[in-house]
Amino acid sequence: MKILITGNMGYVGPSVMCRLRKTYPDAEIVGLDSAFFAHCLTNAVVLPEFYLDKQIFMDVRDIPQKLLEGFDVVVSLAAISNDIMGKIDESLTLDVNCYAGLKLAQLAKNAGVNSFVFASSCSVYGAGGEGAKTEQADINPLTAYAKSKIQTENGLEPLADKNFKVTCLRFATACGMSDRLRLDLVINDFVACALASKKITVLSDGSPWRPLIHVKDMALAIDWAIGREVSSGGPFLIVNTGSDTWNYQVKDLAQAVAKEISGTDVDINLNAPPDKRSYQVDFAYFKKLAPKHQPQVDLKTAVGELKEGLEAMRFSNGDFRDSEFMRIKVLTGHRDAGRLTQDLRWTTNKK
Repeated sequence: MKILITGNMGYVGPSVMCRLRKTYPDAEIVGLDSAFFAHCLTNAVVLPEFYLDKQIFMDVRDIPQKLLEGFDVVVSLAAISNDIMGKIDESLTLDVNCYAGLKLAQLAKNAGVNSFVFASSCSVYGAGGEGAKTEQADINPLTAYAKSKIQTENGLEPLADKNFKVTCLRFATACGMSDRLRLDLVINDFVACALASKKITVLSDGSPWRPLIHVKDMALAIDWAIGREVSSGGPFLIVNTGSDTWNYQVKDLAQAVAKEISGTDVDINLNAPPDKRSYQVDFAYFKKLAPKHQPQVDLKTAVGELKEGLEAMRFSNGDFRDSEFMRIKVLTGHRDAGRLTQDLRWTTNKK
């Protein structure tokens, strides 16, 4: 088997590479990434790309047909995943996340790839209203990122057939320790706040709902998607990916972190206008299709691993939101230094 993982040098990639290497020890596993965040290592014992047979440094927008020849599986992780960048340039988010992803899928199908796994998002439910959302529920994407995911799903559906299986995993919000950690995610942010200042400040009124999933369990789901039979979900599948037990309100997440990290105060802005991005998600279909690949990590364990990982790094940065732990800061830092163009392509400036 030959597997290509695009966007492998991001937050989720390290867990995916490790998991797939364990499941497919004899496979040829190749990563492809622009390497914007390659240097953002966090307490890594080895370089995460250790698990690969080959790393290709390339923009996902530039993948040629020839490169995909011989691959059996493509895992599409590559995306601009920050809402702030989407606000800065929505068309760029659409270009990278949707158009490049659909081009990749078409090239993969032309090359004879038989399994295409797309990392979608439950953020497509946006202002979700009342009740947990099934895959058949109305969508209400509020960000460029969420809109790009829906448009990609829609474009992938006509490509799927019995010889080209497409699985769109609508992931809950990612969390957990990673060899390339992000702190611009709700649980990760709260743990960092607790360690750095012993205070968690919730900028909203705390009422929005968020489903969550650990990065290790995202990798577990991708493992399932690669090998699933067409009879399990059909040639084209959209499935909410997470666990019903991981639907939380933001205020409850803050309190859960404070409980695990003693001495932490929680400050909730009860006068803040409600955050419209609020949705509960029903994961029953995923449980039915993938009973042996259900999420394994619980909230207590996720918080404990983050605490342990950050403490091992001697983390104490109260200004971490202005650091390279935030993906938007990395991207804008590259652009301000002249290393990246406005459309996020590397320049020839090597300073």
